[in-house]
Amino acid sequence: MTPVAEKWLAKVRKCALALPETSERPSHGAPSFFVKKKKGFLNFTENHHGDGRLAIWAAATLDAQQLLVNAEPDHFFVPAYVGHLGWVGVRLDRGIAWTKVKAIIEQAWRVRSAK
Repeated sequence: MTPVAEKWLAKVRKCALALPETSERPSHGAPSFFVKKKKGFLNFTENHHGDGRLAIWAAATLDAQQLLVNAEPDHFFVPAYVGHLGWVGVRLDRGIAWTKVKAIIEQAWRVRSAK
């Protein structure tokens, strides 16, 4: 993992693990975060299958995903495998504000903890 990725992962990890009933374990080779040990809400990726992105994939609704991707395509994208479920990809390598990232992590937790 690059030093930049390690720095981002530390911030993401601290934020995610501060949420109630949250745990972390690898999933498909990536650091992943779960509510109640079984409902995944967040994945951290670095160059996933050579895509060149440093990103998180966060649980969201399809409506929220579309709004974010359409409004800021430089920062948001539809991730592989879980995009059809409404998850949103957030590029950490494009100067996005931490406040936005934190809000998306918290919202992802809310989306999955409500189910």
